[in-house]
Amino acid sequence: MISRRRFLVMTALGSAGVAFAGYTLNARNARAEYETLVQRTWHHSKGDLSTDPARMLEFVRYATLAPSSHNTQCWKFRVGKDSIAIFPDFQRRCPVVDPDDHHLFVSLGCATENLVQAAAANGFQGKSVFNTHGDESVIIALKPTKPIVSPLFEAIPLRQSTRSEYDGRQISSTELKLLEKAGSGNGINVLLLTDRKAMEKVIDFVIQGNTSQMRDQAFVKELKDWIRFNGSHAARTGDGLFSGSSGNPSVPTWLGKLMFDLFFTEEAENDKYAKHIRSSAGIAVFISEQDNKAHWVETGRSFQKFALQATALGIRHAHLNQPVEVASIRPEFASFLGMKGKRPDLVIRFGRGPEMPRSLRRPLENVIFE
Repeated sequence: MISRRRFLVMTALGSAGVAFAGYTLNARNARAEYETLVQRTWHHSKGDLSTDPARMLEFVRYATLAPSSHNTQCWKFRVGKDSIAIFPDFQRRCPVVDPDDHHLFVSLGCATENLVQAAAANGFQGKSVFNTHGDESVIIALKPTKPIVSPLFEAIPLRQSTRSEYDGRQISSTELKLLEKAGSGNGINVLLLTDRKAMEKVIDFVIQGNTSQMRDQAFVKELKDWIRFNGSHAARTGDGLFSGSSGNPSVPTWLGKLMFDLFFTEEAENDKYAKHIRSSAGIAVFISEQDNKAHWVETGRSFQKFALQATALGIRHAHLNQPVEVASIRPEFASFLGMKGKRPDLVIRFGRGPEMPRSLRRPLENVIFE
């Protein structure tokens, strides 16, 4: 006798063998399409930026290379004469994992920082203001100045959320100081945990949060809806979590969804996160002084500076946000950090590891409006 799960797996694999032969005939073309879009997406400016329209569009393109929750790209842009506004796109929100839109506004902050860095490199000082009334947009006023090409700007097309195991090596105190400096500012503090006992405690919180989320069918469905199981799927939508970025094989979408249902288990995910943390050099926790949307945007800016500085140093990073996403766990996690009464915003692991396949972005015409 065989178990029901094993029978389902064997049946699925048998069916897959029939369909996969046809899929592999198109796999090379799909892979080529995906690789072409990667090259078109992740690069520094190639064209002439001497005119205002071209320059402003390029600033927006750099902004879209920022990370966002589930790679939803939950932003819209309006280009003015001497300013660019970034608006939240609530149609691309994740109501289960992010019910109060915290991550959405953090994502706007990440895009803001990329835009400011790109503007500075091209001779414009960008000063951002969060519109607390009305449309809750971020307005970046642009003023001509001397160009400053920083290592953070240079790192923009190299940065990625690397969801794999790292090499476990420590990083130097000098590098830690640079990361801490980059991740702190304007009402935001970053706490760097490199002690192994503290990191083991974070594992406990991550597993608690992940277990809670995995037992929520609405969370699982929302996550599944944003996964792109092959390069063609990723190229078609230009968004979402490309499964290849996590080291998973490229498979037909129908098979990917079936395998997700069979193998995306609480135990497997908990084991994966434990291995990921133990392979990391440390964990960064971002904490804002006030729990409001303006500070969430600033958290995004601080995190993005941290991520770009890490990239410039050859250090990878990835999110471990379960302890801050599950509201019932968040206060205990804050107390563990010595931040009782505060809201921890983001949990990020960091260390050195391999580059992974990249995510894609939507075309500019899909994110700019008049």
